[in-house]
Amino acid sequence: MMTTNWRISSVNGVLLAAYFVPTWLMVAFKIMVSPIHALYDRPNISVAIFLGDHFHLAATDTVRTAWMLALAKLTVAAFFIVFVALLTRPSIRKTGGSDEPLAIALTLGSVISFASMIMASQVGEAEAMRLHATELLLLLGTAIVMLVERPVESVAKVAAQPEMMPNYPHAQQNS
Repeated sequence: MMTTNWRISSVNGVLLAAYFVPTWLMVAFKIMVSPIHALYDRPNISVAIFLGDHFHLAATDTVRTAWMLALAKLTVAAFFIVFVALLTRPSIRKTGGSDEPLAIALTLGSVISFASMIMASQVGEAEAMRLHATELLLLLGTAIVMLVERPVESVAKVAAQPEMMPNYPHAQQNS
């Protein structure tokens, strides 16, 4: 029997990184090159229309807002890259040491996707709303798996030492 030290949340995180890193990097780089034009592309159209309808921003303020969105998406992509890089070391992967960058990427990505989804629903952009809702569900699903899953090494330690858990039936028999 082959044992593995890959957790479900780690595999799920790698799959999310495979989607979010290239997708959000392309969106962010397009915004950096041409902020106003890229803000009106499909992934950002709801943000652009919402900002235009509700805040009536001047061109320079719209450019600054677009750059902030690009910076936020670059930050999420960077944390996914750090997470994947940490997974390459088995000692870090076994102890769950790569959970923190994944948690930060999931949190920031969820906030961005949730805000974009709300903006899309406010301006009536159904396709953008579906895109952002799908991204949000992907991120939240991984976050839930991360919350309920314990690191591989700590599970093995608890199973090897049942006296550490007072409510464990086997531990009560030994006492």
